[in-house]
This record gives sequence, structure tokens and C-alpha cells, in this order.
Amino acid sequence: MKRNNIYPLIAGLKILVILLIFSSCIPQKKIKYMQPMHEDSTNRVEFTAAHFEEYHLGVGDNLYINVRSLDQKSNDFFNKSGGDNRSTYNDVSVYLNSYTVDPNGDIIFPFIGPIHVAGLSIDSTKVKIEAVINEYLNETTIDVKLVNFNITFIGEVRRPGEYKVYQDKINIFEAVSLAGDITDYGKRKEVKLLRRTDNGVALHVLDLTSESILESPYYYLKPNDVIYVEPLKGKQFAFATFPYALLFSTITTLIVLLTFLQVK
Repeated sequence: MKRNNIYPLIAGLKILVILLIFSSCIPQKKIKYMQPMHEDSTNRVEFTAAHFEEYHLGVGDNLYINVRSLDQKSNDFFNKSGGDNRSTYNDVSVYLNSYTVDPNGDIIFPFIGPIHVAGLSIDSTKVKIEAVINEYLNETTIDVKLVNFNITFIGEVRRPGEYKVYQDKINIFEAVSLAGDITDYGKRKEVKLLRRTDNGVALHVLDLTSESILESPYYYLKPNDVIYVEPLKGKQFAFATFPYALLFSTITTLIVLLTFLQVK
């Protein structure tokens, strides 16, 4: 190979390496969460507490209800699971022993009959059931939990899927951590929240790169929320699993070989 032909080839390979390096890099501005409003400033120290709206029951919701009293026979009578044998409880058994809110907004309770709970919060539902049960039993304690508190992640997260939440409330960052965080190629600036409403589904766009998310009315999630993280536009040009090390090694070896041939 003529030396004059080697120069452009080596220069082209070097340019290719530089382009590959830059194409595989993502600016930190697109990755960092809760950035200050202005680049030359720091995060605020205090934020107004995001509004948390209690979830109100609707048709199709499932409730786990446990009645406890001093009379064991009464416990067995009012509880689907036949008492308080917690050692046998798991997600499936709790679901099968739950009460579903029917199309009328009622749950059908043993012996008592329908109790209207649609539109009530969990705490209000507990108070209402206690008032009804106390007409039959004295000194009862009622546990009421929402069984179907699920959050679903799709798109650019490390572990997409449906996740059960075992607490009364969860914020967007706690939920993202369940899915293993957003990938480097996820569009954090435009995370889409799909939320069920009385009229269908509402779409809300959240900017997780801005510190203002801490004051957003959608900072706290609701049962059955769906989070969709879109990929960045440049993802098709950069792949996290692409064997860059092998490619760089091959190109470097080729450049060394061509340089050696040039010297000779």
C-alpha cells in the first residue's frame, strides 16, 4: 500500500473513533434529577409541600377487611379467611379474600349485606364499616387496606412491569426506584403519567429534571397509575450494550498496523 494512501485512511479511522465516543455520550443535563431553575444557581433549600390527595374508592377496587373482636367465633363469621391466621397470608390469598366494589359502589359484607363505599377514602370506609359492625359486636377493631395499589412502568426503565405498593402513599421518585431507575436513554424531562379518571384516562407530563417536581400536584402517585418513559431521540445512534471496547480495540490495532506499514 502506498504511503500517500495510508494518511487519509488513518485520519478517517481517528475521526471515526472520535464520532463514536461523542455519539455514545449523553449530556448530564438530560440525566440529572431535580436541577435548579437556573444553571448558575443551586437548589432551593425549602419547598412547598406537594399536595397529597387521598384516594377515593371506585368500582372494581378490592379491599382487604379484617374484623377483630374478643369473640373468636364472631371473628370467623365476619372474616372471609376464617380468623386472623396471618401466617398463611400472601398476595394471592389476600386478593381472593378481598371485597370488590361492585357496579353499584357497594361491597357485600357477610350477614350485614351491602355497604356503600364508592367515593370514600380508606379511612372513611373503615369508620363506616366499624359503625355498622358495632351494631352487632362490641369492642371491635377493623383493618381496611386497598389490595390493588399497583404502579405500572413501561418504556425506558431498567425493570418495566407492574409493582405492588404496600404503603398509603408513594411519590414519583420512590416509584421510579422500584423499577430500577430510568435508563440513561430515558427522557426524564417528559415522563408521561397516565391516570384513571371518572371520564376515562388523563395524561400528565412530568419534568423530573426540574426541582419544581417536588411541588407538583402529581408528585404523589395514585393506585393504578401508569408511567411511560419515552426514549431520547438519539437512542438509535447510541446503544448502551454496543461492544465499544471491542470496536475501539480493533480500530486502534488497525491504526497501529497502518502506522507501522507507513514507517516501513
